[in-house]
Amino acid sequence: MVILFLKRTSPSLRGELSRWMIEPQAGVFVGNISALVRDKLWAYVCEEAPEARAMMLCGAQTEQGFTIRCAGDDTRRPRDFDGLTLVEYAREPTPEG
Repeated sequence: MVILFLKRTSPSLRGELSRWMIEPQAGVFVGNISALVRDKLWAYVCEEAPEARAMMLCGAQTEQGFTIRCAGDDTRRPRDFDGLTLVEYAREPTPEG
């Protein structure tokens, strides 16, 4: 199972992705695709929409049973903590420093 979240993308990119996955909500794609197709779609998203925000969750042989890939905006970054993937949120700097 693969889940792909996109923000700030073109309708043509969303149309291309809808050939392989369903889009139950705007910018959210879900599908059961092969690893080869998953990797090629991820490369396509990164190439065609470098200014977009993208996050992909896909099944993997980990403790959690999934892995996370991110591209674009880095306010949410996956971080590995002793084999457990958590999402780190970048904070805006405060006036005090």
